[in-house]
Amino acid sequence: NRFGFEEVIYLLLIGHLPSARELKAFSDLLASYRTLPDGFVRDIIMRAPTADLMNLLARCVLTLYSYDDRPDDISIENVLRQVLQLIAQFPLLSVYGYQAYAHYHDGKSLYIHPPKPELSTAENMLHLLRADGKYTELEARILDLCLVLHAEHGGGNNSTFTTHVVTSSGTDTYSAVAASLGSLKGPRHGG
Repeated sequence: NRFGFEEVIYLLLIGHLPSARELKAFSDLLASYRTLPDGFVRDIIMRAPTADLMNLLARCVLTLYSYDDRPDDISIENVLRQVLQLIAQFPLLSVYGYQAYAHYHDGKSLYIHPPKPELSTAENMLHLLRADGKYTELEARILDLCLVLHAEHGGGNNSTFTTHVVTSSGTDTYSAVAASLGSLKGPRHGG
């Protein structure tokens, strides 16, 4: 009777399931990272909306490099911080990118809601996506399950392989993730 995405992310990154106290601290940390730099939505997402979400995400990730005080520090501690920030920011980038495209290309109303720290990742995604910010418990549970299923889908796919190849060069986190997103975009991903 809980949301599992945050727990699975902890397991994948740390190597064991969190205690209730560890999960609470981890969820709070993700919530604190669930923000974008001032003006980012206006200047980066809204000025060049695109129908291709993978291109948008890659562009946003590369731009976030410029906002990091230590973008090239590839120490484990710093890379973990960067990865946790990106995990927390991806729902915002995705939904805001969708909202911008729907508004500028499809003529729909534009809704940019701030995330709520007390909500899970799945709940926040639905809150950000909906005009009224409302969703059902079932919708949130189903989306959470989808996020869990996609969190770890094996090490043999293109995007994971790309991450291994690009990080082996010693590059920064943002460049590695952007390259992986480019691989994920391809129609043969995973094959």
